[in-house]
Amino acid sequence: MPLKKSEIETFKKRLLEMKEQLGASLKSVSDDVKTPDDSKGYSQHQADEGTDDFGQTISIEVSSQEQGIIRQIDRALEKIEEGTYGKCDVSGEEIPIKRLEAIPYATMTVASQEKFEKGMI
Repeated sequence: MPLKKSEIETFKKRLLEMKEQLGASLKSVSDDVKTPDDSKGYSQHQADEGTDDFGQTISIEVSSQEQGIIRQIDRALEKIEEGTYGKCDVSGEEIPIKRLEAIPYATMTVASQEKFEKGMI
C-alpha cells in the first residue's frame, strides 16, 4: 500500500534531522582529526601516541560510515522529490513501513538489500 502524503512528510522531516545530526558529527570529527594535538612531543610515551593514533583511525572510519549514511539519506530525499519514496530501487516493490520506520533511508526491500550485499545484483 503506497505511503500517505502525511507519512512521507514525517519521513522527510526525520531524514532531514538525521542528515543535520550526522553533518554536525562529521564536522566535529573532521575538526578533531585536522587539529594537531599539542600534547604530543617528547613528554608523551609512545604507547600513548599509539592510542591517540588508533583513536583517530577509529574516528575516521566512523566518519566514513556516516558519510555513507548521508549519501543514503540524500538518495531517500531524492526519491521523495521523484515521488518514488517507499519503493524498492531494485524490484520496484513497496518497502514495508516497519522497515522505513527502522531505517527511513532504506531504498531497497530486505530481500533486495541481501542480494545487493552478497553481490548478486
